[in-house]
Amino acid sequence: MQAFRTLLVCSFLFSFLRTSATTALDTIINPSQYIRDGPDGETLVSADGIFQLGFFDAIGKKSKFNKKRQAGIVISSTILVLGILILGFLFYKRKKNLRNQDARRLQDCRRDYFEEEKEDMELPLFDLTAIAHATDDFSSSNKLGEGGFGPVYKGTLVGGKEIAVKRRSKDSGQGMKEFKNEVVLIAKLQHRNLVKLLGCCIQNDEKMLIYDFMPYGSLDFFIFDHERQKSLDWPTCYNIIKGTARGLLYLHQDSRLRIIHRDLKPSNILLDKNMNPKISDFGLAKTFSFDQSQANTNKVAGTYGYLAPEYAVDGIFSTKSDVFRFGVVLIELLSREKNRGFCHPDHAFNLLGHAWTLWTQNKPLDLIDKTLCDSCTIAEVLSDVMMPSPKS
Repeated sequence: MQAFRTLLVCSFLFSFLRTSATTALDTIINPSQYIRDGPDGETLVSADGIFQLGFFDAIGKKSKFNKKRQAGIVISSTILVLGILILGFLFYKRKKNLRNQDARRLQDCRRDYFEEEKEDMELPLFDLTAIAHATDDFSSSNKLGEGGFGPVYKGTLVGGKEIAVKRRSKDSGQGMKEFKNEVVLIAKLQHRNLVKLLGCCIQNDEKMLIYDFMPYGSLDFFIFDHERQKSLDWPTCYNIIKGTARGLLYLHQDSRLRIIHRDLKPSNILLDKNMNPKISDFGLAKTFSFDQSQANTNKVAGTYGYLAPEYAVDGIFSTKSDVFRFGVVLIELLSREKNRGFCHPDHAFNLLGHAWTLWTQNKPLDLIDKTLCDSCTIAEVLSDVMMPSPKS
C-alpha cells in the first residue's frame, strides 16, 4: 500500500511539472504581449518585442512539429504512468498473496505435525527467512554448541530480542518424534525453572526450536572449566541446586502432566543472566498418568554416566530415574569432576563409586572441591545438601 501511494504522488508531480512547462512556453512565444495600438491607430511594438518577434517566423514554422511532439510526450507519459501504476498494483498483489501463502503454510504445519493434540497450543511458528536473518545465515560465529539434536545458534530478531535456535542436524539420531515431543511438552509447561519455548520453525527440510536466550549458557561450561568454575561460589551453587530441584518437582508432581525428563545432565541445565537454572531438552521425556509409578522401554536412551542402574539394565524408568540423574549432577557440581572419565590413583571406580567410598569411610566432605570450600563452611554444606554418613 505504501508503494502504491508513492506511485500516485510521483504521477501527480509529473503531470504538474509538464503543465507548468507548457504554460511557460506559451507565455514566451505569444506575440500579443509585445504589440499594442497607438493613439493615432498605428501599431506599436516594444523594444523587447522587436528582438523576440525576430524569432517568431522560425518558431511558427516549427509549431506543427512542436504540437506533434507535445502530443507524443503526453501520450508517452500517460502510458508510462499507467505502466508504473499497473506494475505497482501487481507488486502489491504478489506481496499480499505471499503473505496469504505463508499464513496457509503455517496452518498446514500445525495440522500436519500437531493435529493429534486436542488442545490448541497457540505456539508461534517462525519463518525460515526470519530465523536465517536473525542468526546471520547460521554463521559459525553465532554457534553456541551442539547436542544430540543438532547445533544451537544465537540469534537476534528484528525487534532486538535475543533467541537461541536449536537446529535439527541431518545426521541427528533424534527424529520427528523427539522434535514433536519437545514442542508439545514444553508448550504445555510453565515454570520459572524450565526453559521457555518461544516457537518452532518447520519449513522445507528444516526443523528448529526457538528458545529464550540464556546468556551464561549451560551448567557444564562452568563446572568443568577451571577458570569459570571460580564464579560458582557456594551461594550460587546452592541456588542452582534448589532451582533444579524445584523444576524436577514441578515435572513430577505439580504440572498438568507427570513428566519424566530422562536426560537430566549439566548441559541440559541452562543459566539465565542471574545464574538461575532452567531445565531444557525434553526430546526424550515421557509422560505418566498420576496413578502410574514406572514404565518399561526396549530402547534405552539418554547419556551414559547419568543413567540409573535399573534403567540401563532393564529399561525401567520412573521419577526415581530423574532423581538419580539429579544426584549425579549434584556430585559433579560439588566435586567439579565428570562421572565418566574420572580417574583416582587409589582405585578404578568412577566418580559415583569414589563418592560412595568416601561416604562409607565417613569422609563425605573430601568430595568437595577446594575452590568451593573457600566460599562456604562445612556446616553449610552439611545442613544444606548432605545427610549424616552411616557411621556418624
